[in-house]
Amino acid sequence: MARQSRQSKSNSAQSGSGKSGSGHDKPANSAAGRKRRQARPGLIGRLSRFALLVGIWGLVAGGALFAWYAYDLPDFDDLYIVERRSSVTLKAADGMVLATYGDLYGEHQALKTLPAHLPQALIATEDRRFYSHIGVDPIGLARATLANLRAGRVVQGGSTLTQQLAKNVFLERDRTLKRKVQELMLAFRLEQRFSKDQILEMYLNRVYFGAGAYGVEAAAQRYFDKPATKLSLGESAMLVGLLKAPSKLAPTGNIKSAQARAAQVLRNMADAGFITAEAAEAAIAKPTQLARSRLPLPNARYFADWVIDEVYQLVGRDHADLTVYTTMDSRLQGGAERAVDSLMDREAQKQDVDQAALVALAPDGAVRAMIGGRDYLDSPFNRATQARRQPGSAFKPIVFLTALEQGITPDDQYVDGPIEIANWKPRNYDGQYHGSMTLREAAARSINTVAVQVSERVGRERVIETARRLGITSDLKPHPSLALGSFEVGVLELTAAYAAFANGGYAVQPYGVIEIRDRNNAVLFRRDTGGAYAHMIAAEPLGELNELLRGVISSGTGRAAAIGRPAAGKTGTTSDYRDAWFVGYTPDLVTAVWVGNDDNSPTRKVSGSGLPSQIWRSFMNDALKGLPVSELPQAPSQTFSLPSLWDRIMRQFSGTPASASPAPVPPPPRTVIEPAAPPPSTSQGEPQMIWQVGPQPVRQ
Repeated sequence: MARQSRQSKSNSAQSGSGKSGSGHDKPANSAAGRKRRQARPGLIGRLSRFALLVGIWGLVAGGALFAWYAYDLPDFDDLYIVERRSSVTLKAADGMVLATYGDLYGEHQALKTLPAHLPQALIATEDRRFYSHIGVDPIGLARATLANLRAGRVVQGGSTLTQQLAKNVFLERDRTLKRKVQELMLAFRLEQRFSKDQILEMYLNRVYFGAGAYGVEAAAQRYFDKPATKLSLGESAMLVGLLKAPSKLAPTGNIKSAQARAAQVLRNMADAGFITAEAAEAAIAKPTQLARSRLPLPNARYFADWVIDEVYQLVGRDHADLTVYTTMDSRLQGGAERAVDSLMDREAQKQDVDQAALVALAPDGAVRAMIGGRDYLDSPFNRATQARRQPGSAFKPIVFLTALEQGITPDDQYVDGPIEIANWKPRNYDGQYHGSMTLREAAARSINTVAVQVSERVGRERVIETARRLGITSDLKPHPSLALGSFEVGVLELTAAYAAFANGGYAVQPYGVIEIRDRNNAVLFRRDTGGAYAHMIAAEPLGELNELLRGVISSGTGRAAAIGRPAAGKTGTTSDYRDAWFVGYTPDLVTAVWVGNDDNSPTRKVSGSGLPSQIWRSFMNDALKGLPVSELPQAPSQTFSLPSLWDRIMRQFSGTPASASPAPVPPPPRTVIEPAAPPPSTSQGEPQMIWQVGPQPVRQ
């Protein structure tokens, strides 16, 4: 009964709801209201199910991605495999390191054998929570992110030492999502498999410390010439400081920046409580220096680049970790760099000249110093060995030697006056002619017309033959301007040709290697002889030539090169002052200096008698300091006899070089350079050349 009553009321209400003008029913009691009420839990359910589905698929996708990235993770056995590449260390004869090619890997060092301040410096600077995190440091990462956001650039890194080890040993250096994910995965795995001390040990033995050194042992040897077990507090701080930018901060190229970074590491150690602030400041007050044997000569790399080819020619490229003792004298190289730098710094801008080159040879061809440009880091192009420049009057000694070998004497008379050869008219620097003079005077004053007359008299082909005998291989043509140095040669090439004038007439082959050892100190090559290979100039014409060239310094265009001891040489200047030379020698050293511009543009009247002569004098004065004074080869004294007179006359007519006769003189002594003990098994312009027609483009 009650059920029927409730149903009747319900029907009555439904019927009444359809009448117009009826009263308003509550929505909750309407059909639409019931539908909305029923729809709410359905929508929430669907959204919940969708979110759950997305989460599940996200986990699946994440797992798949994780599995995909984990699939090609490297095996930890790679931690113990070091892929070594060959390394060549070039040293001066006294043991100073000049350059290193390739990578250097030291022996593995156990953490317990290293000084405690080394890992302390590393932890204080790179990862202070190293012993507490699980491979990833969220706090450090957050701190680094905040610092980077504030700076608007990357100023801090959030990677832990474990992450850095994973990245450096196993992964490529590309910045990709895959690499970052794999880095995190490897970091966790490393922390699970190895102890903290093992991770720290592996890190120190594998990380790159700059200058080709991998691992702390290699770095200690390269920079401080000592094992890593002997590193001082300051040295440890410097090595750790390099990790921020090893190539940029390497002390072999940037000692000041390396010292500044080391000071920051020391303060980090004090801040972390490893050392006291007083100890840190005491170490900072005495900046760490490279070992004496590691002090770099900034421009010695020009020589190193040249000599490395000789190394490979002698022993091939299949040997690893070679140590090469070279002919370079570090004292002379330092003097050459000072001479070039000081004079070029003072005069380069005023005289509109930007480059210089210098080569110094022992009389047997051993290269003792080489400057290939003003700054190797700015331009590694070697102007001493790779460039070809016109020598100008510095080529004239080859013309004079050819003439002396044909019987012409220093006292023969010539007329300095107008001449013309095939529409070519050589002129002197001052535009004037000076009349009758001897060959001796013409050489001292660098008279162009006389040099051309001599060349024409003996024959241009013979002049070229003389140049070839002395080792000049550059392209020379029998043009009349040959006598005035119109064909380009190299600085080293011309220096070697002059060496025969100083050593008694022997042609030389420049060389730079004394000895080569492998990583076990086995000698692979040792030079037993110098670079002199054949006697090419007889005593009489050689002595006469030295007499001519001594006059250049004593009373001629090379007076600015006078050094107070027997010396000879020749200035050279080319058209529009594009090249300026001085090539000179004593019995102990043969040195050439060239200055000019790389683009071959004219200088502001730089002549061979000016800046090159001054550089030569500055270098030679320092280089020869303390050496006994000795004489250059002289012509043998002769008594007058009909046979000797007849021999000279016949040479003039027959053109047979005097050097063709046997020369009973000993070869020049080999340069005495003993390698350091090997480590244990562990201003007035000179007359210049001006031409109107020549083999090269006319430069007026």
